[in-house]
Amino acid sequence: MALSFFSPPALPIHRITCQALSVAVPSVAVAVAPLPVNPNSSLSCALNCTHFQSCSGCTQEYNLHHPVVIDEAIGFFNKLGIKDFSFDSCRLWGWRCRAKLAIRGSSTNPLIGLYEEGTHNVVDIPDCKSHHPNINAAVQLLKKGIIELNVEPYDEDQGTGDLRYVQMAVTTHDTSLPIPKRYKNGKVQVSLVWNSRSENSANTGKLNALANFLWGNGGPKRKVHLIHSVWANFQTLSNNIIFGNRWRHLLGERDFWEHIGGIDVSLAPSSFGQANTRAFDSLLRKLQKYVPQGASVVDLYAGAGVIGLSLAVSRKCRSVKCVEVNKESRQSFEKTVERLPTNVESNISWHHADASIEPTSWLLGSDVVVVDPPRKGLDPSLVKELRHISAVELRTSKRPEKVKDEKRPWILRAREDSIQIESTTVHEENQSLPQTLIYISCGWESFKEDCSSLLASKEWHLHKAHGFNFFPGTQSIEILAVFKRGRGASTKKKKSGKKQKRPH
Repeated sequence: MALSFFSPPALPIHRITCQALSVAVPSVAVAVAPLPVNPNSSLSCALNCTHFQSCSGCTQEYNLHHPVVIDEAIGFFNKLGIKDFSFDSCRLWGWRCRAKLAIRGSSTNPLIGLYEEGTHNVVDIPDCKSHHPNINAAVQLLKKGIIELNVEPYDEDQGTGDLRYVQMAVTTHDTSLPIPKRYKNGKVQVSLVWNSRSENSANTGKLNALANFLWGNGGPKRKVHLIHSVWANFQTLSNNIIFGNRWRHLLGERDFWEHIGGIDVSLAPSSFGQANTRAFDSLLRKLQKYVPQGASVVDLYAGAGVIGLSLAVSRKCRSVKCVEVNKESRQSFEKTVERLPTNVESNISWHHADASIEPTSWLLGSDVVVVDPPRKGLDPSLVKELRHISAVELRTSKRPEKVKDEKRPWILRAREDSIQIESTTVHEENQSLPQTLIYISCGWESFKEDCSSLLASKEWHLHKAHGFNFFPGTQSIEILAVFKRGRGASTKKKKSGKKQKRPH
């Protein structure tokens, strides 16, 4: 059932912008309009979802454009001297382009959705207002296939059944369509998590039948081409880990592309991808403004290297190092690099390594460090290194010119697993340490701790901060914070210009 949303009259406000749907779902034409931060605006930005309260996904029903935590964030940054903190509330409905959903129930009444808060009881959410409309359509098609083919959903208590979870990911990058139509017509990559060890197990006949059903009813030969591809993941462990280590491409396109931050990005179903691709794109466009042209950048917790590679293109970086502990991201990085513009003259590398182990080795030679840690925040060893970066700089400057052969196993392993794309332009090696730290945070509480710790060291000062509403309907916000070394050039200049009084 389509639900209509009404755009309120545009009113000028300070610091907060909002994108609201101006037509009914599934149409996704977007009108950008400022919304007042006012309880009276709650109905115009209401979730209007029949699953609210039964589903654990959303916790805020009204004022989606203004999560309660934003008031705390504004106060926090105001105390730190940031008077121009901005917040982009982004798309409020139909924003989720990547969803992992549990599958339970029975073959005649499958339940596909999220766990009820504090339980392992799955709540069916066929009309989720956060999902891109085509995810909801693909879920309905999957349900139909489960019923027709008598596929048994997973039973956690018994460890029986076939279909455990599904990941739905939408690509909105279809160059055959005009740009305004691409989001609405996004295609869904379906990854089925099957309760078996491999594709050779006895129960995989139904897996192939289900994949053929999805492709036959949602593939390119249908009037509405809904399904991008079908993948299988095999998992038999009785724990909360959704994916196993074994993946197989079954049908459709193998490569999944999205256009983010000015580049084409390849995302394998096994690699991490942002759920809110439009909000992530807005964040990257803002981030790019704080990186000097021609800078050397190290991107820690880099995933598939989307941030680093977007900077290589947009800021013509001298070098970009991407460091990531998940080896599954390597393939996506390699494919993304293949589509970079031919005029990119950066020395680009990706390293399979833990950035928390001897972080100096990654920071050295960079002007800018970008960190995008998980919800728990920065690793303590990295915070410690950043807090004492002047001492690290002094220590590294005293190193002898002749460096001994590297013998540390974690460094050697990182070198073995690395990918290096050399620039045709010869750049002079830089042995300095970063002067700019760009922190992208998905965990507000951990960010506050890391921010306070960095500022307390007096090595860094907070230069700018921006907020993004990656998950409307929740109390989760994404923060983009820019730190600079020292107290700022203007302060130093003012102090040095003071005349000393003569002693009497």
